[in-house]
Amino acid sequence: MPIRDILLALVVVAIWGFNFVVIKLGLADVPPLLLTGLRFVFAALPAVAFVRPPACRWTWVVAFGLVLGVVKFGLLFVGMKLGMPAGLSSIVLQMQAFFTIALAVPLLGERPQPIQLAGAAIAAAGVAAIALERTGGAALGPFLMVVAAAACWGLANIVTKKAGRIDMFAFVIWASLVPPIPLFALSFALEGGDAIWAALAHPSLVSVAAVAYLAGPTTLFGFGVWSALMSRHPAATVAPFSLLVPIFGLSSAALVLGERLGPAEAIGAALVFAGLALNVFGPRLFARRGA
Repeated sequence: MPIRDILLALVVVAIWGFNFVVIKLGLADVPPLLLTGLRFVFAALPAVAFVRPPACRWTWVVAFGLVLGVVKFGLLFVGMKLGMPAGLSSIVLQMQAFFTIALAVPLLGERPQPIQLAGAAIAAAGVAAIALERTGGAALGPFLMVVAAAACWGLANIVTKKAGRIDMFAFVIWASLVPPIPLFALSFALEGGDAIWAALAHPSLVSVAAVAYLAGPTTLFGFGVWSALMSRHPAATVAPFSLLVPIFGLSSAALVLGERLGPAEAIGAALVFAGLALNVFGPRLFARRGA
């Protein structure tokens, strides 16, 4: 992998890690469901005018937009609004890798390798440690929302598998047309017209910058570059870079927001990361030892 592509991969994962800080800042002025809807409006428009539709059934495009855009991001943004820290969210959300493995068994007929099951068990112990830290008061609810968001991300990954070998950048852009109307309807019903009007009538500079960052660098640039890297290099070469997302998420949340993890949360985060690393690198090491 040439230095240029390594640097591009690092830029993308840094953008995706800092994304959690931007969400937290944007939620200070914009209701979570409204912010989620605005993200997808500006991710889709005007990009759909310049990107061809993906070569797959529209059923999968709509399903991906609903599961990932409405449910996954809706739960994530609401959970962070209710108190889930940005840095912790960045690592808990990576449990999507294990939800994907679990859902692939009944839905795709795949069988996980023993080393992947070991990684999932280690990561599950980490999630349990974090949950134990957050069982007091109202802290557990937002945490469970982010865990549920990770499960929805796993289901969205299964949808992309069902869609076949497609241009993921085009798939994401066209799927971004799906979430706005359901999210705006939910926002009006749950967050109220007054809150929506207050956010839209007098937008703060922070909220405008947050929407621009979520739609531009995070979605358009991030997925565009990531798709290009995946097309030029083996998935096993590119995928491990995603392990750096929670590293950037935790460090940027500490620097910008002053977040600090409690002892159990720190141990849990380390276990989740260890499980993820074993899931990414374990199968190749296992195969080499077997050979």
